[in-house]
Amino acid sequence: MIGYYDYTVVLTYLSMLSATTGIMLCLNDIGHPYLGMFFLMFCGLCDAFDGKVARTKKNRTEQMKKFGIQIDSLSDLIAFGVLPACIGIAMLRSSIEYSNFPDFKFLHLADKSAIIKIVLTIIAVLYSLAAMIRLAYFNVLEEERQQKEGGGVNKTYLGLPVTSSALVFPTILLIHIFSSADLTLLYFIFLGIVGFLFISKIQFKKPTMKGILIMISIGIIEAAALAWIFIVMKKQ
Repeated sequence: MIGYYDYTVVLTYLSMLSATTGIMLCLNDIGHPYLGMFFLMFCGLCDAFDGKVARTKKNRTEQMKKFGIQIDSLSDLIAFGVLPACIGIAMLRSSIEYSNFPDFKFLHLADKSAIIKIVLTIIAVLYSLAAMIRLAYFNVLEEERQQKEGGGVNKTYLGLPVTSSALVFPTILLIHIFSSADLTLLYFIFLGIVGFLFISKIQFKKPTMKGILIMISIGIIEAAALAWIFIVMKKQ
C-alpha cells in the first residue's frame, strides 16, 4: 500500500476520521451540531500532539517528513476548515426550545428568511476557503523555511492558526445552550472573523507547552459540560 502507517501519523489519521464523522452527523437529517462539536474538540486534542509525536522518530526520511506535513494540512482542512462550517449549517437548520433548563429539544427553524440563510451559507463557505488558503500558504512558507533554516520550530504564527477553531466554536455552542438567546447569527459572525484572521498578517505568539496544556484543560471542561448536558437530556 502507498503511504505511511507508523505511529507518527496515527494522531493525524484519527483527527481526519473524527472530523469526517462529525461532518456526517451534522449533515444527517436535522443535523446535530452539539454532537459534532465533540469531534471538533477531539481533532484539536490530536493536533496538539501530532507534531510532537512525529518528531520523536529520529530516522524519518525527507519523504516521510513531507508526507507528514501534507496529511497534517489536509486533515486540518477537514477538521478545522469544513467541520466548523458544517456545524454552523446544522445550527442554521435546527435550534433549541426549552421552558425549564435542561428540559429542551431540537426543532427545525422556520423563522429565518431565504436571504439570511443564503448569506450565512456563503459565510460558511468563505470560512472554509480561508482555511484552505492559509494551510496551503503555510505549507509553502514552511518548506522554504525548512530549506533555509534546516529545521526547528517557529516561535510565532503569521495569522491565526486554524486549530484555534477547536476552542472558539465550542465556547459559542456552550453559551448558545446555556442562554435563552438564539446565537446562530453570532456563530456565523465568528466564522467570518476567524476566517479573516486565518489569512491576516497579524502575528500570534506560539503557545508554550504550559499554554497548550491550559487550552487542553479548557477543552476538557467544555467537553465535560457538553457531555453532562447530553446525559441530562437523555434522562428527560
